[in-house]
Amino acid sequence: MNVNDTEIAWSILQQNGYVRTHIETEADVIFLVTCSVREKAEQTIWNRLQQFATLKRKRSKDNRMRIGILGCMAERLKQEILERENLVDIVAGPDAYRDLPRLLAVAESGQQVANVLLSVDETYADIMPVHTSASSKSAFVSIMRGCDNMCTYCIVPFTRGRERSRPLHSIIEEVRMLSSQGVKEVTLLGQNVNSYCDSSSVQFPNVGSPSLSRGFSTIYKHKKGGLRFVDLLDKVSQIDPEMRIRFTSPHPKDFPDEVLQLIAERHNICKQIHIPAQSGSNRVLESMRRGYSKEAYLDLIQNIRESIPGVSLSSDFITGFCQETEEDHQQTLSLLREVSYNAAYLFAYSMRKKTRAYHRLQDDVPPEVKQRRLEELISVFREEAERVNKRTVESTQLVLVEGPSKRSPAELCGRNDGNTKVIFSETPKADNLALENKIQPGDYVLVKITSSSSQSLKGTLLGLTTLQKSPAYS
Repeated sequence: MNVNDTEIAWSILQQNGYVRTHIETEADVIFLVTCSVREKAEQTIWNRLQQFATLKRKRSKDNRMRIGILGCMAERLKQEILERENLVDIVAGPDAYRDLPRLLAVAESGQQVANVLLSVDETYADIMPVHTSASSKSAFVSIMRGCDNMCTYCIVPFTRGRERSRPLHSIIEEVRMLSSQGVKEVTLLGQNVNSYCDSSSVQFPNVGSPSLSRGFSTIYKHKKGGLRFVDLLDKVSQIDPEMRIRFTSPHPKDFPDEVLQLIAERHNICKQIHIPAQSGSNRVLESMRRGYSKEAYLDLIQNIRESIPGVSLSSDFITGFCQETEEDHQQTLSLLREVSYNAAYLFAYSMRKKTRAYHRLQDDVPPEVKQRRLEELISVFREEAERVNKRTVESTQLVLVEGPSKRSPAELCGRNDGNTKVIFSETPKADNLALENKIQPGDYVLVKITSSSSQSLKGTLLGLTTLQKSPAYS
């Protein structure tokens, strides 16, 4: 989401005459796009501000540098940011990017200025993001903003506001533009991406109320009518059969059977699903207000695997949440072992002001216990991921090439359908791949997997191919 916010802000600035520089000392304006989900992310920003303050002090009064904070941290800590050592000139929340030219004009006079008003309808639907990595063959496309779930630990509803969806026609327009630019993979973005509901479009007829995953509930009332996530996936995946479609971050409650069936049927929708669990303990899940039990979650996992053969699964887990016991922790470890995820994002709980947990619960798990539990989660996850990846050895994988491997320029790197990194030699090993057909980023290639670890696969290049011709796995 921060990458996408950067691209939206840059589009607005470019339209108002600003030119981008990649050299900090040349910049007249530096914006930091921020996250407030965890304390560590905010501390990183404070450290960067100190570095930029040094650059700022070296400037003459006639050549002032202006520093701005954008995004969630701006929304959460407006007053503290403006007052703390006078480091920042401009503060703009996630819904205030259209106001950046005015804020910059006011800051020219030496005033500090802020706009952190949240909107009930801002989706930036009419702004075409300027993609910051022009050479990249992958892109993010925001389809909705905000969140209505109100999980007790989460700051997002308070920093990004209520959930609202971008009109489908504007999403289609952006994906078509990306396709024409040679982008081969699009990730649809939202805080609760699969609860997408476009009630504004007149191009397509309204449909009924959504159905939740079996055994799941929600604290808010669903919007009636409108186009749903399955409609969006259907339309977007038809734009370019050679473009992979992914989405993140979903909520487990919003996986009705029709979504799973479409993913299984549509060749270019990746057979990879991120399905955040957060905990394996029913008591903790209830305290988090997640709207499901461990049993319902496992039933959904089984339904996904039956509906989408060969699916890759990833998840989010928080350890050390308020009043989490050792038994709760063991149940989470048990869930990790039972599901065996391909990838997982594991974090120690970091209490955020404004959240329901801050007002109603106690952050009573000691830091050293959180850290120990986190290390145990990481260890179990890696054991399982290594076992899952080992099953792919000797298989042939369809890989979208990203470019040279960071560790070895002699090798190339890409990702398979399951979003696992695959490293392979650039030297052609197949008779059907002529030497003059040098592999380029954005190419689809077939790779025979020869070894694996918990995080990546290594293999031998078999040849160039296309998405339509080659199955994801064989």
